[in-house]
Amino acid sequence: MVDTSHPAVERVRAALAEHGITPDITWFEVATPTAQAAAEAIGTTVGAIANSLVFTLDGEPLLVLTSGAHRVDTDWLGARLGGTIARASKEQVKEATGQTIGGVAPVGHPAPVRTVVDTALADYDTVWAAAGHAHTVFPTTFAELVRITGGEPSAVVGEDPAR
Repeated sequence: MVDTSHPAVERVRAALAEHGITPDITWFEVATPTAQAAAEAIGTTVGAIANSLVFTLDGEPLLVLTSGAHRVDTDWLGARLGGTIARASKEQVKEATGQTIGGVAPVGHPAPVRTVVDTALADYDTVWAAAGHAHTVFPTTFAELVRITGGEPSAVVGEDPAR
């Protein structure tokens, strides 16, 4: 039996409820810390996984919810946002979100975190996001992610002629 209680997941559940959302949070027997692992466990395409990546933008936390189908172009996105993006340390991730790498959810953080939501996620009817723990996911949509995070919809990679 999978233990389905964890303080970070309960904070995510409460934050979602504040937005009128009560999704079924799925718990997996094993961690799904990567988009590929989550997609395989769910039975969906990797592009429908909303990776929650924490960076810093000029030293301040920045949460980027990106499609698992590609990597964030930090130089391009930093220029678009008017600053320099760097990868956050595991300590910075925990401080900004109250969650650990591999299970960071879009919500449930101690304080609001500036958020960018990858417009590539709009290509999917259902998007899957972590629920505060590396063994959890919940279903949502691109529009709902933008609404609940107060996030800014944006591409996270420059123009790609193959897309």
